[in-house]
Amino acid sequence: MSQPSDPSGWATGRLLSTAARLAEHAWDAHLAHWGLNHAGFAVLHLLSGAPRSQRELAQAMQVEDQTMSRVLERLERHGQVSRARSTHDRRRVEVSLTDAGRTAMVEAEADDAAERMLGDVVPDRAELRAALVALIEDLSARRWSQPG
Repeated sequence: MSQPSDPSGWATGRLLSTAARLAEHAWDAHLAHWGLNHAGFAVLHLLSGAPRSQRELAQAMQVEDQTMSRVLERLERHGQVSRARSTHDRRRVEVSLTDAGRTAMVEAEADDAAERMLGDVVPDRAELRAALVALIEDLSARRWSQPG
């Protein structure tokens, strides 16, 4: 694959989407060692506090229920989550983190892959994190507060 044209002249939106896509590919390559991808890793984090329903997970990740179902199927195949009917409400399926899922999450996070991805390009990690959090919060609020 050829190198991209000089990105210094690109629109900011193109820069953001390209950086996000390339970071996602690099992160997924790292997580593959544990049978994970970026979506599965995020679900494991959501489950680390307590079991949740598929719908709760989908809402927390801001995806459709069907998308979450596919993520959970993959995690279940790898033994990283388990699903069981709730004892309080038989219509509800509880998703729980397994020991294998917790181990994969901890090991994948402990490996400093994200730091290696940033290299020397971003000297102030705290500033980058704060800007990303603010951007995500603002864009999420705009997207999910719109009617329809």
